[in-house]
Amino acid sequence: MQLTTYLVTGAAGFIGFHVSHALLRRGHRVIGVDNVNDYYDVSLKEGRLALLEEHAQFTFHRIDLADQSALTEVFTRHSIEVVCHLAAQAGVRYSLVNPFAYQKSNLEGFLHLMHLAKEHKVRNFVYASSSSVYGNNRKVPFSVKDNVDHPISLYAATKKANELMAHTYSHLYGLPCTGLRFFTVYGPWGRPDMALFIFTRAILRGEPIKVFNHGRMKRDFTYIDDIVQGVLASLDRPVPYAIYNLGNSRAEDLLAFIACIEKTLGKRAERLLLPMQPGDVAETWADITESTRDLGFQPTTTIEEGIERFVAWYRSYYGE
Repeated sequence: MQLTTYLVTGAAGFIGFHVSHALLRRGHRVIGVDNVNDYYDVSLKEGRLALLEEHAQFTFHRIDLADQSALTEVFTRHSIEVVCHLAAQAGVRYSLVNPFAYQKSNLEGFLHLMHLAKEHKVRNFVYASSSSVYGNNRKVPFSVKDNVDHPISLYAATKKANELMAHTYSHLYGLPCTGLRFFTVYGPWGRPDMALFIFTRAILRGEPIKVFNHGRMKRDFTYIDDIVQGVLASLDRPVPYAIYNLGNSRAEDLLAFIACIEKTLGKRAERLLLPMQPGDVAETWADITESTRDLGFQPTTTIEEGIERFVAWYRSYYGE
């Protein structure tokens, strides 16, 4: 396989770290970019970076995507061939209290990156969208053919905007763009603001867990290795414009998910049942027809296997 230079934004993040690691294992060169902000534990991000920096083919730039001059310098210094854009201000609930963080990262940063990709004639631009764009879609499973014009959080609105911006640059300038709608990604080195991490930590510490909508929720939990498979397939396959769902294609009941964590930990959870939170949805479920057909995407990790692997990593990393 020919050595390629990839720009991976969000390299210190959960998915960005795993994708960077996979590309480095393939023998490629990875230029990582991340602002390493304090949205969650910075030491976890630094821990991911430390592992990536063990590779001679990894170069890291600690910059903000909203800083256009700094980002331009990265493109000037390196011959970027493919962009994998995974950086974003994440979180539905955080967008309710900190909306301007999403403007800077998810809109301005996205436009800066896409414009530079066009100027430097990269051969593929793959970016992270989100299952959040489906909003309160009543039809399940969620299909990429469904209308997504009614987001119910600012985070989702910025992701929908990214898809429209990518379509525009593809149409006007011939920039190959693929958007990936991720469905609740979990696994080792995962984000501390996600359900599995929060529940595992609380149960081990004997603290109650918050169960929203009184547990009447379903999520398409998707293991990180399966997500990486889909991302790599998209990077290998430039197309004029495409959007794909990357999910496990199963809607797991939240209470069953919690029971699986309890079984793996060998410890019961104290559950604090609460109403639905603003901006949240009752169910997510991915129709992966197109991603299976075009990318060969076929998730293989069961929820039991995935939770066991995450818990093993968590106990090892935190010594709990």
